[in-house]
Amino acid sequence: MTAILEIRELSKSFGGLTAVDRVSFDVREGEILAVIGPNGAGKTTLFSLVSGFITPDSGSVVLEGAPITGLKPPAVARRGLARSFQIVQVFAGMSVLDAVTAAALLRLPLNEAIARARDVLDDIGLASRADAIPDSLSMQDRKLLEIAKCIATGPRIILLDEVMSGLTLAEAQVPLAAIRRLRDGGITFVMVEHVMPVVMSLADRIVVLNFGQKVAEGTPEEIVANQAVRDAYFGEDMDA
Repeated sequence: MTAILEIRELSKSFGGLTAVDRVSFDVREGEILAVIGPNGAGKTTLFSLVSGFITPDSGSVVLEGAPITGLKPPAVARRGLARSFQIVQVFAGMSVLDAVTAAALLRLPLNEAIARARDVLDDIGLASRADAIPDSLSMQDRKLLEIAKCIATGPRIILLDEVMSGLTLAEAQVPLAAIRRLRDGGITFVMVEHVMPVVMSLADRIVVLNFGQKVAEGTPEEIVANQAVRDAYFGEDMDA
């Protein structure tokens, strides 16, 4: 399977703390890759490096054969990489439709962006909430809004940062179904996630980080069988 995203020896330090330490891995086109590890492992910093919100100290990021290392977020998004946030990010006073339209403006003029936003909201199940203010949404719908904004940019690959956090396993089934449907439609996903039942049911492969370093990589079955990973991060939870 062709690599759509190549991360090579990526590193970032803040003062005396090395947050990401020479991390390398590929993301294959059409897969769902999960990045897991304990709090402080460097997962969100890694996403920020890849998506252009932070400049790496060293290493490289290549998207579909073209280097994107050091590009600013809008340029990275135009190359086809979108990124969500743990907390819904919108301008004050925006409606759900406004927020998704703003994302669609990355590639489209206003009238087309509005039409694109309505299509995305209909597809993801938020059409009835188009005029709502995001703060009034349920947690489940806020997560869907984050995904919708990513989709509206016309991405080839989406980085999802803890999109299931705050949801019960029952509530998570709606965004899970949306992610699977979008993957089947040709979008590649990388997910930072702590909800292990979600990771194990959704991910094709898993990368494990700890103290900024990659300590394991493999299929869910291989990660489950890795005793060092089980002992360090999951304990009895892996069997639940």
